[in-house]
Amino acid sequence: MDVKVISGQIQTIEADVIIVNLFQDAHPDGATKAVDDALKGAISEVIDSGDFIGKAGQVAVLYPRGVVPAKRVILVGLGKQEDFKADSVRRAAAHAIKKAGDLKAAKVVTILHGAGAGGLAIDTSAEAITEGSLLAIYNYTGQKKEAPPEVFPKSLDIIVSNKKDVSAAQQGIDAGLAIAEGVKLTRDLVNLPPNVCDPAYMAQVAGEVAEAVGLKIEVLKKKQIEALGMGALLGVAQGSDTPPRFIIMEHNADKAEELDTIVLIGKGVTFDTGGYSIKTSDGMVGMKADMAGGGAVIGAMRIIGALKLPLHVVGLIPATDNMISGNAFRPQEVLRASNGVTIEVISTDAEGRLILADALVFASRYKPAAVVDIATLTGACVVALGTVAAGVFSTDDKLTDALMGAASRTTEKLWPLPLFPEYDKQIESQAADIKNTGGRFGGAATAAIFLKHFVDYPAWAHIDMAGLAGIDSLSGSSDNPYVPSKGATGFGARLLADFVRGWGK
Repeated sequence: MDVKVISGQIQTIEADVIIVNLFQDAHPDGATKAVDDALKGAISEVIDSGDFIGKAGQVAVLYPRGVVPAKRVILVGLGKQEDFKADSVRRAAAHAIKKAGDLKAAKVVTILHGAGAGGLAIDTSAEAITEGSLLAIYNYTGQKKEAPPEVFPKSLDIIVSNKKDVSAAQQGIDAGLAIAEGVKLTRDLVNLPPNVCDPAYMAQVAGEVAEAVGLKIEVLKKKQIEALGMGALLGVAQGSDTPPRFIIMEHNADKAEELDTIVLIGKGVTFDTGGYSIKTSDGMVGMKADMAGGGAVIGAMRIIGALKLPLHVVGLIPATDNMISGNAFRPQEVLRASNGVTIEVISTDAEGRLILADALVFASRYKPAAVVDIATLTGACVVALGTVAAGVFSTDDKLTDALMGAASRTTEKLWPLPLFPEYDKQIESQAADIKNTGGRFGGAATAAIFLKHFVDYPAWAHIDMAGLAGIDSLSGSSDNPYVPSKGATGFGARLLADFVRGWGK
């Protein structure tokens, strides 16, 4: 769908659909009143009848019968004005564009939701409309024989009444396009079958992203990984016929000495059988999504590069399968990570923390101001938080606050969980420095405290997004109109990009 800004008066625009809005229990104002007046009070009549009150997500379709040039008018509710925020715009735009798509409207024109009585800046409103609309029409059709269905609408014009506002609106559209492209990329990666999205494919996509938005890219293969002593990553990878990759993406690599460095790390297990600690057949379905953290980092790096953010940002994705074979690692083996820490393997199904361990060690070479890793790591976190929020563990309160702020703005929810030193007791080992699981209780916390053994910088956060990727049967159906009810959600790409975007503000 093509998105652009135009100037004019919406009631004079020829289109298949024009979109206006209303706050809950309010009367038409601004552009909505102008359309209502042109329609001789038709919007007011719908309101007075009680059929439309402006509740968030409420949509009504009016047919002008030639009174205005547009073929249809969509009226979308913004909810209560006191609860209004940028995400209200994303959701309203998503509801409206979906309705326009159902009507097979090709050309759609919308006003700037919330830029008047809502108090939003023009660029903020335009960004949210673009983001919500494009993410709402995302549709993954996979490898089906049939051609994918035609996508409607074809175009979305965001109208401003004053020409001096065109530049600000265009700035918002550009940002919204960048964000939507990053999220769609993440969704595609997570949705792809594991015989397509393997470590080499993830590296290929990362390279395409780097070329598209001007990132530096380096992909380490098995021999290079061995030379770095990444024994934890190699231990997980050794059971697969598909060799691992260690993907390094850099934004503003040439300015590393003058800018703050943020490192983002994403777990890239492209399929997880559980290894010899094998999953059940039902539990294995959905494990193509065990690379969702890595997909989120690749998507976030695309957004960061496109937005040209003034930071040095590094994305690290350790990518591998966790398979069963005569070469696969086994329970009670001892692996040596790249910082020399030895790890007794209790469960080969606790593989994500192993590959993250070597990535966390690698991050240290960048002297980072902050490191954030994200992973579909533990079922324990799903038990604790369900599919509503990801858990966040952090060594730095300011970093936690920055991530919580990003979570609030993007509505990709986080909830702080503890890194109490007492959890270390549960991962003590007689055979090695630590073991890779701490037993049934506090599983998300013991996984996080395990990762902390590979961190030597002050500001680190671990995000356990298990249950949020959206593929497996644990994930509930989302009521968010711009998040798919089936398949990948793209969780984490917007969150990480917004966190970087807000760094230092």
